[in-house]
Amino acid sequence: MSGGPAAGGKIGPLILNSPYAEPGEHWHYDHDAARFDRRPGRRPAGYRLATPGSTDPNDPGVLAEIRLVNRIRPLVREWRESGYPGVTGTTLRLLRHWREPDREDNRFFFCQLEAIETLVWLTESPAAHRVGIRVPSDGGAFPRICSKMATGAGKTVVMAMLIAWQVLNRAARPQDTRFARNVLLVAPGRTVRERLAVLQPSSPDNYYAGFDIAPRGLMPKLREARVVVRNWQALGWEDAGKLLKKRGVDRRGPKSDRAWLRQVLGPDLAKAGGNLLVINDEGHHAWRIPPGFRSTEYTRNDRDRATKWIEALDRLHRVRKVLVCHDFTATPFVPGSGAKTGETLFEWIVSDFGLDDAIESGLVKTPRVVIRENPAAVESPAAESPAGGSPNDERPLRPRLYRLYHDPEVKDDLNQKAKPETPLPDLVRNAYSLLGHDWRETAAEWKRRDRIPVMITVANRTETAARVHRAFEKKKIEIEELCDPEGLLHLDSAVLRKAESESDAPGGNGETSAPRRRNRTTAKERTRLLREQVNTVGQRGKPGERVRNVISVGMLTEGWDAKTVTHIMGLRAFTSQLLCEQVIGRGLRRTAYDLDPDTGRFAPEYVNVFGVPFTFLPHEEETDAPPPKPRVPVEQRPGSRYGISWPDILTIENRMQGKLVVDWTKVEPLELDGERAVVEADLAPVVDGEPAPEQVRNADLLEREREYRLQTQIFKTTQDLYDTLAEGWRGSKASFLSQLAAIVDEFIASDLLVVSRPPPQVDEGAWRRVTIHLQMNRVVLQLKKAIEISSNSILIPLFDPEHPVGSTSEMPVWYTSRQTAPTKKSPITVAVCDSDWERQAVRDLDAHPQVERWVKNDHLGFEVFYVYRGVVRKYRPDFLVRFRSGLTLILEIKGRYTDHAKEKNAALRTWVRAVNQDTRFGPWASTVCTDPKTLPTTLTRFASRPTPHSPSNPRRATNRTPLPPRPPPAGTRLHFLTPAA
Repeated sequence: MSGGPAAGGKIGPLILNSPYAEPGEHWHYDHDAARFDRRPGRRPAGYRLATPGSTDPNDPGVLAEIRLVNRIRPLVREWRESGYPGVTGTTLRLLRHWREPDREDNRFFFCQLEAIETLVWLTESPAAHRVGIRVPSDGGAFPRICSKMATGAGKTVVMAMLIAWQVLNRAARPQDTRFARNVLLVAPGRTVRERLAVLQPSSPDNYYAGFDIAPRGLMPKLREARVVVRNWQALGWEDAGKLLKKRGVDRRGPKSDRAWLRQVLGPDLAKAGGNLLVINDEGHHAWRIPPGFRSTEYTRNDRDRATKWIEALDRLHRVRKVLVCHDFTATPFVPGSGAKTGETLFEWIVSDFGLDDAIESGLVKTPRVVIRENPAAVESPAAESPAGGSPNDERPLRPRLYRLYHDPEVKDDLNQKAKPETPLPDLVRNAYSLLGHDWRETAAEWKRRDRIPVMITVANRTETAARVHRAFEKKKIEIEELCDPEGLLHLDSAVLRKAESESDAPGGNGETSAPRRRNRTTAKERTRLLREQVNTVGQRGKPGERVRNVISVGMLTEGWDAKTVTHIMGLRAFTSQLLCEQVIGRGLRRTAYDLDPDTGRFAPEYVNVFGVPFTFLPHEEETDAPPPKPRVPVEQRPGSRYGISWPDILTIENRMQGKLVVDWTKVEPLELDGERAVVEADLAPVVDGEPAPEQVRNADLLEREREYRLQTQIFKTTQDLYDTLAEGWRGSKASFLSQLAAIVDEFIASDLLVVSRPPPQVDEGAWRRVTIHLQMNRVVLQLKKAIEISSNSILIPLFDPEHPVGSTSEMPVWYTSRQTAPTKKSPITVAVCDSDWERQAVRDLDAHPQVERWVKNDHLGFEVFYVYRGVVRKYRPDFLVRFRSGLTLILEIKGRYTDHAKEKNAALRTWVRAVNQDTRFGPWASTVCTDPKTLPTTLTRFASRPTPHSPSNPRRATNRTPLPPRPPPAGTRLHFLTPAA
């Protein structure tokens, strides 16, 4: 089996792009040449339509552009590259936090960043940036905005970013009506509703902390958000007509708007003031029936769900104003039998990262469909062509397993109301044998890594699903592993549909009469067990752990996110590419997200498909994807006595008083390259669009170097330095200025300020003065650092008020497929090692007699803020090591000591000084080891170092968690290490 069919031969792997960068290449179908070409640039936003007049089943169709998205994309890119003009301070802080280059495990995909940036741009960018952009209405009274994201692209994380952006801005700017603090999330069913609990800030597993959505200093404000999650059934109500038809119910009449609002939002949010932000997950279910529709255009279930969902939002807007409704979905179409496509695209889509983009960026598995069979089994072209076909038609012959359901031997047979014991058509049994043998080979590869691949069947009707189940149960399909009752899961679609409709909203969905309560309890228990098994397929230690063969009718539950699906059998009609995408989407979630260090991309993973005519991707060369790497749990050692705690510092204030003393031996030289500065330019007027060379005027800074006298430069540098440091000074301004001037004078005259050699014929003194003038900011920054490390300054750490002390005991269990090493003296069972050096460090730390305990700083939350090239970043040192003496060493293993590493180390030294001056956290130190052979010697040196708190000192540090730090002095500010909010 191989990837999607394509005329014109095979191609290489479909993954072309990094998941963290804007797509730079895409596969384009050339209709004239009937082949796929690899093209530079990003694919335009769009969706697939059948090629007019084409009868070639290999033809993937044509791309219909989503014009609004294609107009918005370059505007958002330009706005981003300009530094996000127009946004609030809170928004700017969030945007920089999300794009922080030092993110590790919580790095956001490009498509996630683009989606949230588009929503911010629509709200906060200057009006001049949005000229000509108008998002169409859906016909309702409140605005709707749709973000189109492929299954597996991480839309739940984008929802968390959206909520954080809205809530934090509302908290900072209570009168700004562009933002809301109250949020209603609407889900298509109970499964999705339960998954969305991670968007409630009070949840212990919330995404805001798990994915580092908000800077730690803003988390307290985020916890003030009011977020309610409901499935759409909880929004319904019964009018007077429906109540009259019911028997044995309370005759008090339909619920009032106020009572209904309490049912939907709960009493707290119903009483809260302010605008309401609505988020529709799988928002393609909420659409308005267009005028003049025919009842045959939509199924009854589609029509009823859409009507109830959208009518509830309309009522909500009347009762409690909806600020804006955000739709998130992979398939933003109104279902039906439209004249051209069979579906109608939502017009309010503002961003798009479709399935083809997700596959080419490696965010999801690659679907592979049947592209050839043995010649005798292949059907004729006429078998699929709605217009028939000539016997001499030279179009490629189609594999029968490609459109399995439409085969003449299959379709009529599967549409009969047959009993479960009725044999399946031979071709279907044949298909299961082939797909099953391929599943068996995959299972053998995965067994070494303790994983079970899963096959799913999507059948056309209940009777077909029952026949398939019996065929496996009675071993009529001779793949013994798939016939094992323990791994065979036949979904009762009626029970599952009922389970998805259950609501936990206050007031429920109605009353239940007493005589039927016992039967309902039994059914509810059966439903609960089925849902638990379905929703935990492939998860260790859960009811669905051993499931390997899932048989369902119609669509599997939305929100079903089993990552171990490797094979799909389609036994139903697929009338559109949309339906193909929805079915295959149930098996597209990846098992691993580890970048290939050589390519910077994800390694390909595949899902093999029979019977689903998925045509828009090219045919990839046959490759065997390796089984997923084993995922090792990283967890705390039960009853561990090796716990380590640390102060959780948001920033450090450098308070200076008395006499400034700079230790020049600790200051590194500053090199200024005059060649990088523009010292001369020729100017000319423009005549008829061209410069007039005969009217050139020369501007030369060197000729005016007298304006840059040394004393003037010292004065200006001193003034800039004062503006930077004044907040930390405790003393008279005159004294501070005079001391700064002396320091500046001494530095400029010293060998620590190195200026590159001047060009020939240029005076060296003039060159030096002009170069210093043009690069004054670098001089000020260097002197600022020199003064900050002076011996008589007092460092005041400002702690996280919500979480002043961090501890290894707070680390949740997480899983990794990277290399690990077992530990002995660590509170964590294994250490994740990014290099052989780190593996050696683990052995050395466990073996050293003076090391009492240690921990690898991974998922612990220990971070040091620093500034590099004007951007605030987070530094996560490699190890925390506690010696028997009480000293805690922050250890970094580094192969090359770059300029970037120097900035990190300087910030870390400042952090250590601040903690040691505080005295309540015991003695601390830091070091960088650039040669693993020297680590044992380094550990011995620090183990024997005298500590600020000797054993005889009553304030000697202990291993217990220290008390919460005292509050910072009045009037202190975030300074030096983090920018203002």
